[in-house]
Amino acid sequence: MTIDEIRDNFALLDDWDDRYRYVIELGRMLAPLPEADHTSENKVSGCASQVWLLRSVTHDADGTPRLNYLGDSDAHIVRGLIAILLALVSGRTPQDILAIDPIAVFDEFGFKEHLTPQRSNGLRSMVERIRNDAREALAAT
Repeated sequence: MTIDEIRDNFALLDDWDDRYRYVIELGRMLAPLPEADHTSENKVSGCASQVWLLRSVTHDADGTPRLNYLGDSDAHIVRGLIAILLALVSGRTPQDILAIDPIAVFDEFGFKEHLTPQRSNGLRSMVERIRNDAREALAAT
């Protein structure tokens, strides 16, 4: 699912109970992260729930790196947030990732007012982890 499809579907839902159910459903559709990848190296610190992000890098024919992610959490809502975040960044170049403001997209969806402070901090931690990955990939090229 693309971020534009998620944005369109979200706009159709007026009630936050329905939006939360949609976020949970997005989490259920998230590609599974193999249990072997639930490691401390992949764990995102700063999240109240357990969150893992697994990064892989592919290269276009011209050598341009693209960062790809799998993610998982032990919390249903957080899995949905991961699904939205990965729809936004996965498969993009490091430059594209650094040009995106994921928090602004989540705010656009209304999450600023509807996430607990702990979940908001966890989301920021996930975003910062991905941005650091993008910076490292840029430095390696």
